[in-house]
Formats: sequence, C-alpha cells, structure tokens
Amino acid sequence: MATHPSAEKRERQNKKHKIRNTAVKSKTKTEIKKVLAAVEELDRESSEKALKNAITVIKKAASKGVYHKNNASRKVSRLTKKVNALKKA
Repeated sequence: MATHPSAEKRERQNKKHKIRNTAVKSKTKTEIKKVLAAVEELDRESSEKALKNAITVIKKAASKGVYHKNNASRKVSRLTKKVNALKKA
C-alpha cells in the first residue's frame, strides 16, 4: 500500500483509469466483431455501416490514450481492407 499522499492519489487515479480503459477496450472489440460478422455474411451495406461505427470508436479510444495512435490506425486499416475486399468480389 502507498503511504505518501501523492502515491495514494496515483493509486486512486490508476483504478479510475483502469475501469475506463477496460470499458473502452470492450466497446472497441465489440464494434470490431460486428464488422467481422458483417464481412462473414458478405453483406456490403451492414459491413460499411459497422465499419463507420468501429472507426469512430477506435479513433476515440486512441484519443483517450487507450490505444497508441499507430495501433488504432492499424486496426482501422485492416478492417477497411476486409470491407473493401467485399466490394471487389
């Protein structure tokens, strides 16, 4: 346990951030799964809508510091690539 006031505050902040980060990561993963499910069904419209929502959630997570910006960019790129493959097929 922390004994200094600053260390106690840091501990409280870490707990708060962990709860927020867990919720944001969970939301992000859910949105990614929705895109992948739509791609599996070969449904262009729903996959594009799901992709748009997923991109928004991923970018917000990156701006909050939950994901590194390059990690978020990579996730968006991979999802977009899968959705675009549907358009060509």
